[in-house]
Amino acid sequence: MQMICYPKCTTCQRAKKWLDDSKVDYELRDIKFDKPSLEELTEWYHKSGLPLKRFFNTSGLLYKSLDLKNKLPEMNEDEMLNLLASDGMLVKRPLLIGDRFVLVGFKQDQWESVLLTHESQK
Repeated sequence: MQMICYPKCTTCQRAKKWLDDSKVDYELRDIKFDKPSLEELTEWYHKSGLPLKRFFNTSGLLYKSLDLKNKLPEMNEDEMLNLLASDGMLVKRPLLIGDRFVLVGFKQDQWESVLLTHESQK
């Protein structure tokens, strides 16, 4: 399992603490220094079953400075994926990537539910 985060992000810090406290094994990846590739983002998007817009960090400075709130509705899937791959700071985090799931953002109850299901399927 891989957790992709930005270490200075308080939500990422809470997610990391929760994983550590829950004794979950994971590999940590800093999104600023090791940004997701187009291929990874495409795979995660399809595996997640979520709308692609959910992968954008809508509270980020870069998102706001690029006026993506108004531009995204006009963009197609390929354009959005390429944009996400261009800068890790555009990607919502943390991302928790497992064999059978992708979680975007940290919602403790959702993470608990998915990880309990994932553990029981091993």
